[in-house]
Amino acid sequence: MNYHYPPSMTNLINYLMKLPGVGPKSAQRLAFFLLAAPEQDACGLGGAIVEARQKIRHCKICGNLSDEDTCMVCKDQTRDETILCVVEQPKDVVMLENTREFHGRYHVLHGAISPMEGIGPEQLTIDMLMKRLKEGGIQEVVMATNPSVEGDATVLYLSRLIKPLGIKVTRIAHGIPVGGDLEYADEATLSRAFWGRREL
Repeated sequence: MNYHYPPSMTNLINYLMKLPGVGPKSAQRLAFFLLAAPEQDACGLGGAIVEARQKIRHCKICGNLSDEDTCMVCKDQTRDETILCVVEQPKDVVMLENTREFHGRYHVLHGAISPMEGIGPEQLTIDMLMKRLKEGGIQEVVMATNPSVEGDATVLYLSRLIKPLGIKVTRIAHGIPVGGDLEYADEATLSRAFWGRREL
């Protein structure tokens, strides 16, 4: 006969299992950790989740996450207004910002075109993107979508919309990761590495 947790414990475990990458055993470990943690830490976690859900919204300009109507990047007057980087998700903005290589503006699509998952252009923030581009001032759009079938389809669709506006469309290079060996790279990755080559 299997041991049954108290209903409140079972409820906690079930919710923890909804987290990405968390299976039944990991959820149980996390539940026991939270119950053993100081009350202020456990309650603080719960409060932080509730506060984030209540306060976080999408920036009205770029679609990034923000506590206010406009995100920090869009408020920054030192950013280059002529170049716009298009990404799939807000987490992509964080990754690119951490490189400290890009100093322009962003636009978050909140997904990629995927007919298999029922995601078409109308489910993304493409209308908002095109409105920004038609307002003028942007000279280059950098596509920083994932190197996937969905990412490629999204880039192809957007480039067909943007090029008639006379705006340069580029895509970030994808290839061999730093520290990677050629013998372990697949053919598609090697092909992208060649496409993204540059003069030394």
